Amino acid sequence: MVCPGAPKTLCILLLIAVLTFMCSAQTGTTPAPKNQTALSRFGDIVYVSIDAEQSIAIYRIDSAQGDLSFIKKITVSGDPGSLAVDPSHKYLYAAIRSTSSISSFHINARNGDLTLINTIRAAGNPVYLNTDKTGKFLLSAYFADSKAAIYSIRQDGNVQDSAVQVLATEKNAHAIQTDPSNRFLFIPCRTGETILQFTFDAGNGTVTPNVRDRTLTPPKTGPRHIVFHPALNVVYVANEFGSSVTAYHFDQADGTLSEIQTLSSLPADFVGTNTGADIHLTPDGRFLYASNRGHESIAAFSVDGVTGRLTSIGFFPTEKTPRSFSLDLSGRFLYAAGQGSGKIAAYRIDQRDGHLTPIATYDAGKSPVWILAVRHFFKQ
Repeated sequence: MVCPGAPKTLCILLLIAVLTFMCSAQTGTTPAPKNQTALSRFGDIVYVSIDAEQSIAIYRIDSAQGDLSFIKKITVSGDPGSLAVDPSHKYLYAAIRSTSSISSFHINARNGDLTLINTIRAAGNPVYLNTDKTGKFLLSAYFADSKAAIYSIRQDGNVQDSAVQVLATEKNAHAIQTDPSNRFLFIPCRTGETILQFTFDAGNGTVTPNVRDRTLTPPKTGPRHIVFHPALNVVYVANEFGSSVTAYHFDQADGTLSEIQTLSSLPADFVGTNTGADIHLTPDGRFLYASNRGHESIAAFSVDGVTGRLTSIGFFPTEKTPRSFSLDLSGRFLYAAGQGSGKIAAYRIDQRDGHLTPIATYDAGKSPVWILAVRHFFKQ
């Protein structure tokens, strides 16, 4: 290149710019920004347990529109059920119910793919998995076995073979979860009509029955799943037999529950058979959703920002047998897995009133029994 009358340094800079432009034009790319990091974009991935196909399906969420893009299915060593993710969203845990085992996976930061870390023999047939708030312990509940177990998790996501502690529960333990402070642990027992209450030692992963070791529910309530409000001392429980949601005051000092209210998750004019299933809150705690199997709907409630009391705001049709549903991490989209239809229904959550607007439905496979949205960063 000739730069008549121009300084030599300027001429060199112009030459570099021209060469960079030519390379970009040939490859169809543009130079990366100087401040771009190796993990520069984040997004949500949805994982779905496809029970009858012995696989876990992986989808990517369009963060703007809420659409799902299918990535792949991975084969697992049995019929997968409950899924859980550690607080860092680096590791996924899957209950493999047909073999009474639990598998651990590393989540690939590039594409959300799963790599098996290890599989352990569980304390029974695991119906529900969770981690404590540190991600150091895996919590598991066993419906048919009426027990619970806690396992230690290594820094690489590997679950230790031997349980830290195995507990006998009331009949049909259906979930297990620590409170936000990680000081207390709760186990709803469906047929036992009981929510067991424990103190939790986050240092060694063991529990001790609380001074008041249980909250009893009325007959034919069937406490199933539990969720804590992100800002209020309130806990919400989905009742399977009662087709209802109960709000409880959570005493942060002693770790016990006391009932505030119970609302039906069904319209007043519904006639038929129904069982309640899953329950979730938006991250800001303004709206709560519960699924109905029989009415085939998602019940929606607004949450009072001071008292935590619920008000019904509608019932939204969904796929057959919505055993599990999940909200994306922004709280703008809801995804329901139709165990009976083999489809996933996607909805946009109206940020003003909590109503659900259908986005699309997707063929998932035979018997999708669990769905979980996970946040992670994508490598460039």
